[in-house]
Amino acid sequence: MKLATFNINGIKARIKALGDWLDEAQPDVVVLQEIKSVDEGFPREMFEERGYQVETHGQKSFNGVAILSKLPLEDVTRGLPGDESDEQARWIEATVVGDRTALRICGLYLPNGNPVELEADGTPVAGGKYAYKLAWMARLKTRAEALLAAEEPAVMLGDYNIIPQEEDAANPEKWREDALFRPESRAAWRAVVNLGFTEIIRTRMPAPGHYTFWDYQAGAWNKNDGIRIDHMLMTPQCADLVTDCGIDAGIRGREKPSDHVPVWVDLAL
Repeated sequence: MKLATFNINGIKARIKALGDWLDEAQPDVVVLQEIKSVDEGFPREMFEERGYQVETHGQKSFNGVAILSKLPLEDVTRGLPGDESDEQARWIEATVVGDRTALRICGLYLPNGNPVELEADGTPVAGGKYAYKLAWMARLKTRAEALLAAEEPAVMLGDYNIIPQEEDAANPEKWREDALFRPESRAAWRAVVNLGFTEIIRTRMPAPGHYTFWDYQAGAWNKNDGIRIDHMLMTPQCADLVTDCGIDAGIRGREKPSDHVPVWVDLAL
C-alpha cells in the first residue's frame, strides 16, 4: 500500500496539479492538508471517479484536512481530542483495512504558531497563536500515547509545521526565532517522537538536504531554500511494515504548485 501526505494549499487552486500527481504516483491512500473548503464544497466527484473514498473535515477558507482512500475506511473521526472548544479543522482519523492487517491513519495540520508572542519571562502570551500551537502539541502527545498503548499499526502524518533539526533547513539561521524552529516547538516535537515513534523519512533518508516546503517568495524553489516540515510518525508495529519511502520534490517546479510537496511511504499492508 502506498500512503502519502500532501499539503495542497487550497483544493480549488490545486485541483489540476493534485489530479496530475494522483494519476502519476497512484497512491492508495492520501491525507491532505489545507483544503480550505467546507465539506459540502469539496470536489468529491473528481476523486471518486479515480476510485477514492473521500472523507473530509473542512473549514471555510482556512485549514481543513481530508483522507482519500482506494482501500476500505472504517471508524472515521474528526477533531483532535482534548479541547471541545477548538473549532479549527486540523485532525482526521480513520482505519484503513489492508489485505494483511489494518492501519490507523491520523492526518494532521499542526498550527503554524506565528507570530510568536511572549511575556517578559519568555512564556507564550495566553490566547496567542504560539500558545495555541504548544497547547495543540500537548494534546497531540496525549493522543500519541494512546496510539502506542494500543500496540497496533498506526501513523500520524501531515504538515507538522516543525523543523526538527538544523539539517532540515537550507538556512537554519533565518528560522531561529520562527515558531517552526523555536526550542519550545522542537522540544514538544521530541516529546512526541521520543515516546517510541519512528520518524520514517529521517530514519530512511538521514542525509541533509531533503525538503518538503519552499516558500513562494524570494525564489526559494530556484535557490533550493527549503525546509522539511511534513512528517510521518509511526508506531513500531507500523514501522515494521515499511518497504520504501520518498519525497516527490519535483512537482514543486510545475505550473501553479503548492508550496509543499508529497511525502510517501510503501507499506506491506
